[in-house]
Amino acid sequence: MSEILRFENVTLRYHSDNGETIAVENLSFELQSGEFVAIVGPSGCGKTTVLSLAAGLLPPSEGKVSFFGKSFGYMLQRDELFPWRTIEKNLFLPLEIKKLLNEETKGRALSLAEKYGLGEFLHRYPDQLSGGMRQRAALIRTLAADPDLLLLDEPFSALDYQTRLSVCDDVYRIIESEGKTALLVTHDLSEAISLADRIFVLSKRPAKLLSVHTLDFEETEPLKRRNAHGFSAVFESLWKELNV
Repeated sequence: MSEILRFENVTLRYHSDNGETIAVENLSFELQSGEFVAIVGPSGCGKTTVLSLAAGLLPPSEGKVSFFGKSFGYMLQRDELFPWRTIEKNLFLPLEIKKLLNEETKGRALSLAEKYGLGEFLHRYPDQLSGGMRQRAALIRTLAADPDLLLLDEPFSALDYQTRLSVCDDVYRIIESEGKTALLVTHDLSEAISLADRIFVLSKRPAKLLSVHTLDFEETEPLKRRNAHGFSAVFESLWKELNV
């Protein structure tokens, strides 16, 4: 595997009329191509800020963020599909914005839709789809531009529990099948354990890297992994670490 993302002693400070706030402090880690890494930490610790730094949306105050890929895709908590555009037109939107829409890229987007069960819904509108199908469409839209790195900001949090389990399985299967690298932010420890190859645990703000947990389950599918031997032990370890 080759390195695709690196944080080197990254610190981020916000300045306001009330003074200085340190959001992230001396954060260092690396992400290898093909990995699925989850970031967990206390509420408000700066998990989403780390994604913004990775995407280059925020420049670090100190340290360095290095991205060794060509492009990334960002998937948000809600699907953010435009209600006035069909699913097909929604899939094409990132390609239009990046001026990459042509017969080849349209064909890739439509092929992904067919491959992952959206083929018959291409001419429907978002409000005609279930929450799970909409989130699947959002992922395929993100993949349409063939990004090297996927940044996932709690992409299942708006779904009910049953749908969340199913979509989590879907998303993992699609990302694995397409050979993508993913960096997931989540507050759900079970979700992190069921999906990730490694878990980064962040401290309270300012966010520092407390520990890295490397997971070695025989089961790879999220639903099966939740029932795997050792799952509860990892959960308990993470829970204790975050609730000291």
